[in-house]
Amino acid sequence: MTLSICTAQLNFVVGDMPGNAQKIISAAREAYAQGARLLLSPELAICGYAAEDLFLRPAFMAACDDAVKTVARETAGLKGLAIVLGHPEALSTDAPAFSRCFNAASVVRDGKIEQTYAKRELPNYLVFDERRYFVPGAGSCVVEVEGVRIGVLICEDAWYPGPAHDAAAAGAELLVVINASPFHVGKSAVREQTMRERVLETGLPLVYAHLVGGQDEVVFEGRSFALRADGSVAARAPGFVEKMVHVQVIKGQGAINIESDVAPVPSPEADLWDALVLSVRDYIGKNGFPGAVLGLSGGIDSALVLAVAVDALGANKVRAVMMPSPYTADISWIDARDMAERLGVRYDEISIRPQFEAFKAALAGEFAGLPEDTTEENLQARIRGTLLMALSNKFGSIVLTTGNKSEMATGYCTLYGDMAGGFAVIKDVAKTRVFDLARWRNAHDPYGTGANPIPERIITRPPSAELRPDQKDQDSLPPYEVLDAIIARYMENDEPIESIIASGFERADVERVTRLIKLNEYKRRQAPVGLRVTGRSFGKDWRYPITSKFRA
Repeated sequence: MTLSICTAQLNFVVGDMPGNAQKIISAAREAYAQGARLLLSPELAICGYAAEDLFLRPAFMAACDDAVKTVARETAGLKGLAIVLGHPEALSTDAPAFSRCFNAASVVRDGKIEQTYAKRELPNYLVFDERRYFVPGAGSCVVEVEGVRIGVLICEDAWYPGPAHDAAAAGAELLVVINASPFHVGKSAVREQTMRERVLETGLPLVYAHLVGGQDEVVFEGRSFALRADGSVAARAPGFVEKMVHVQVIKGQGAINIESDVAPVPSPEADLWDALVLSVRDYIGKNGFPGAVLGLSGGIDSALVLAVAVDALGANKVRAVMMPSPYTADISWIDARDMAERLGVRYDEISIRPQFEAFKAALAGEFAGLPEDTTEENLQARIRGTLLMALSNKFGSIVLTTGNKSEMATGYCTLYGDMAGGFAVIKDVAKTRVFDLARWRNAHDPYGTGANPIPERIITRPPSAELRPDQKDQDSLPPYEVLDAIIARYMENDEPIESIIASGFERADVERVTRLIKLNEYKRRQAPVGLRVTGRSFGKDWRYPITSKFRA
């Protein structure tokens, strides 16, 4: 016998319970018409992931409950179709204030909720904060569909042996895992390998249904998959797109086989590019902005952000503004014009020389006898930030900031200047990777918006903020390959200073970089939200005090 399972790899909106419910209902009808008798929705599909403190509001929980009932009612006519529905399940009203619900999966069939399983393992590390909202469940959930006994797990449950073993002991012949697991580069491979361990431990095949879409600082890549009992990949969906993935489960002579299509694994650069594009598209689209505006300096960071924005939104929704100062080199505005023409975006030039001179004149009395320093440099950045925010206010487009992770780490950015904006696209992309992505994008045109969009000189010229004569980034920072390696070891991996030095880095460089990371915590607290693409970003998974005497 054959059971057709459909994983609904869909993009949901946090808090849009009616819209999310209708999306699941439509998916159920489509899957049923194509022969599926088991539909898997992602983790917390009803409300979107993650709803954060909305889980603490009774009205939000009531709306989730209404949406679950709507799905059950509207799919009652799909006889024999079982839906594994991810949703929060409210506890009794006398439960503690910060322990009000389960992270649940209900099996809905013929208009009724047959079983509800509560997630047992609640992640509380990096970007996860589930113990703030949920209480752990207990036991197992095994449901029979078309003669196959299905064990249901939720995301983190499958990262530990216990829940899968318990499902097997309860009679499961196949494991299904519904998930909302945020992306970072390399996470897909880790995910498949971890699920392979569960498969080999239990001897059971597994189907993994994953969320897709951007939500604030995280993005979910989808790439739902299935593994046979020997750990081999039987199915894999493409990443970063909505997809109804049909898997055929063939049961015969006591064994279960799985057949489906297997999408190829892309390169890390392609994965990262898709993550950036989807994150920008969803942040702007889900929040209702009509488009985006950014400062195009002629440098590598703003060039990369412009290319991402056009791939995400289309040229007609992106505006680039060049704001030259007295220190802007001619090649900067020439290259900026060239790139804007290549991508077909609206491009404007607004000189900041008059405003800069006016600020200096206004402050001349206060600054009399003092040499120019970073104060005057920061004035230029803040003038640009003010102009971009004015354009945003007048026309509604969101300002995309262009600072990278290397700058966020060391404070090589201006508060209320180039940090001013609504979404920090490459906030978690180190400078060395910025160059890699620029070269990759010039060699590929994944969204058909134009080949070779970044002028070669932007990639090859030495990076400069152009805030004083003949300025170069490396005048005040170690070489980027050194800087980024120290940041990765210290910030992403929590490696001690002495260990970093012992691995071959100069003590002066390590001491300087780690000191800058500590000193600039106050800046990062005031930076716009930005996408997380590494194992640790300067976002929810980096929580350090601003006032502190300790340095690791």
